Amino acid sequence: MDTITHNAQAAGKADTAPVPQWSVDAVAALLDLPFNDLLFRAQTVHRENFDANAVQLSTLLSIKTGGCPEDCGYCPQAARYHTDVDNEAMLEVDVVVAAAKAARDQGATRFCMGAAWRGPKQRELDRVLQMVKAVRGLGMETCATLGMLKAGQAEQLKDAGLDYYNHNLDTAPEFYGSIVSTRTQDDRLDTLGKVRDAGLHVCSGGIVGMGETRRTRAALIAQLANLTPYPESVPINNLVQVEGTPLHGTAALDPFEFVRTIAVARITMPKAMVRLSAGRQEMSEGIQALCFAAGANSIFYGDKLLTTGNPEAARDRALLDKLGMYPLRVATAGVQAVASEQ
Repeated sequence: MDTITHNAQAAGKADTAPVPQWSVDAVAALLDLPFNDLLFRAQTVHRENFDANAVQLSTLLSIKTGGCPEDCGYCPQAARYHTDVDNEAMLEVDVVVAAAKAARDQGATRFCMGAAWRGPKQRELDRVLQMVKAVRGLGMETCATLGMLKAGQAEQLKDAGLDYYNHNLDTAPEFYGSIVSTRTQDDRLDTLGKVRDAGLHVCSGGIVGMGETRRTRAALIAQLANLTPYPESVPINNLVQVEGTPLHGTAALDPFEFVRTIAVARITMPKAMVRLSAGRQEMSEGIQALCFAAGANSIFYGDKLLTTGNPEAARDRALLDKLGMYPLRVATAGVQAVASEQ
């Protein structure tokens, strides 16, 4: 039995089965499969673990925009880059709660709060804790992405009712230094360790289309899949190029390569929510449909994704209707996704 077949079969086994360890070579071999074979394999794994026609609707709100001291080459919120993103004050709690209610009324079940910080100061975290408690009180699944965490901060977020903490690995270790110099990937892994130790669920993925090779994408997926355990939530972002950032002008990733990345994330992390994230604004409906077929089962829903555009909610619902798909309903007490009744 070849490595790909062994790992693909292991991915579909019950929770008691050993977690497969994915080598970069094995993940690269998956990415190299004929497109239809890869999609078939990914769809098979997806159906073994999820309702193949259900998608979680998530909304992401920037609670603190701009002025970030980091130098992530993809990010228009970095203070050092000349973009159209201004340094804004942190939102008030009531503004965030109103946005969460509006998102819930439009069908979103997951509300994510993002802040352009290297890491939160305690006075900033105190306000975030109020937001988390209020949004959780609306019956929504909660997620926050606030940068690097200090000792004890993850526990405070857990006590406030946070379900997930997002901290992306961004790209493979060997390529990371080409994208960010103000922190290391080990810094990110340290924060993820704090998140796990606090009992929070991990949301961690990456960005593709930053000029990396296919093997670099394979190394990123292998790194995520080999985390113990792998993240419960895996956002796959396609670079949104913003004028004024170092990565503006990078050659665009072929859309089918993006679909391949979604498929391999599904195969290697069979029980994760694979989130079709940034870059969806630029994708045709056909490519989005292929991403769903490849195992994506969550989208960010609304008109903005932090500081870049996102398909409008009505257009998203129209696409789901065309595909015969429907939203997930989330039981926040167990943080489990359950298909809603049609």
